[in-house]
Amino acid sequence: MPEQRKLGLIAQAGLEPYQEQPGEEYMNEQQRAHFRKILESWRNELRNEVDRTKTHMADEAANFPDPVDRAAQEEEFSLELRTRDRERKLIKKIEKTLTLIDEDEFGYCESCGIEIGIRRLEARPTADLCVDCKSLAEIKEKQAGRG
Repeated sequence: MPEQRKLGLIAQAGLEPYQEQPGEEYMNEQQRAHFRKILESWRNELRNEVDRTKTHMADEAANFPDPVDRAAQEEEFSLELRTRDRERKLIKKIEKTLTLIDEDEFGYCESCGIEIGIRRLEARPTADLCVDCKSLAEIKEKQAGRG
């Protein structure tokens, strides 16, 4: 599924995976434009989902006389709202990432400063840590959870 999601984001933006050229500078204008298209397309898709949810909830909201039907609808709406809340947070992260692109700071690890890498960024365009720092952060998180 993650591989499908990755290819889905790239395809959704009307792009192919980025093909680096020999000697090409990391995070040059073409690479930044590539990721901007991916992120803007993803953000637009998420915003459309929010609009669809609003319309769906307004159209489907009913005052069912049967408590079981009413509870089922409330549970469905609750699940949709939780999903949209996660997506709202993701939209904020996408917008933060777009700002990093604007400021030419995109693609570098926030912790150690090394290049995150094109393939990792295509898999997770909002990544702000390299693989090593992310792995270390996850280990620390697991250890903190046990303490």
